[in-house]
Amino acid sequence: MSRRARISPAEAGLPDGGARRRTPGLRREEVAVLAGVGVSWYQWLEQGRDITVSPHVLDSVARVLRLSPVERRHLYVLAALNPPAPETAPEDRDMCDGLRRLIDAWMPFPAHIMDRYWNAVMYNEAAAVVLGMRADISQNCLIDFFTDPLYRGRLTHWEEIAPRVVAQYRAACSEGPDDDGFRAVVEEAKALSPEFTELWERRDILPGGQNRKEVQHPLVGTLVVEATQLRVPARPDLTIVLHTPLPEADTAEKLEWLVSPEGRRGAMYPVAG
Repeated sequence: MSRRARISPAEAGLPDGGARRRTPGLRREEVAVLAGVGVSWYQWLEQGRDITVSPHVLDSVARVLRLSPVERRHLYVLAALNPPAPETAPEDRDMCDGLRRLIDAWMPFPAHIMDRYWNAVMYNEAAAVVLGMRADISQNCLIDFFTDPLYRGRLTHWEEIAPRVVAQYRAACSEGPDDDGFRAVVEEAKALSPEFTELWERRDILPGGQNRKEVQHPLVGTLVVEATQLRVPARPDLTIVLHTPLPEADTAEKLEWLVSPEGRRGAMYPVAG
């Protein structure tokens, strides 16, 4: 009812009814006609009665009521249907400046942001220095995990982490089972890495969460961090990965030194901008 009230008949392409209209917004029968459903059925839907609904009909109602992506998902939940995949609302597409400020503020600790296919959207300087993120690699975090010799050479327990990484990527794929983007990444990884292929065929699945990483850096030695994946509800297509130093091997102090002027001068690898 609240969403009907915020749309005028003129906005919906209907006459406003003049003085005969007692309430603002659209009437129930107008929504029903525009959505192509029965008036009684639509009234029962608003009343929360136990009726049969389909995704197609709910999408028609959502279109007429001009629901946002999150409101459309909520409508599915109210109707006891599996909600559609999360979408980014148009007004939230310009959040990248704020996300850049977030990962830059995480310095001197590594942080990066991935899209739904695990392509690196952006990363801070510490991620370049510690993890070897740079412009001359594939920029896909799954592909680079298996194929970048610099990253693999620094990660002490690569073999232990690899199964978790693959299982977490399968979980990401499950959000878009018919998405050609996921399929393309998986096929590329199979072509490049027999190790990935073997792990993928296990069909293990884990939610994105936390991975403990022990890195051997050529300048400071052992670094122990915890990589945490975070989702932003307004940008469901992005995942923020923050690396937090663990209280081992003086990791926090070493990370601070690596991004200091002295540490930059001693860097053995170029820092990607």
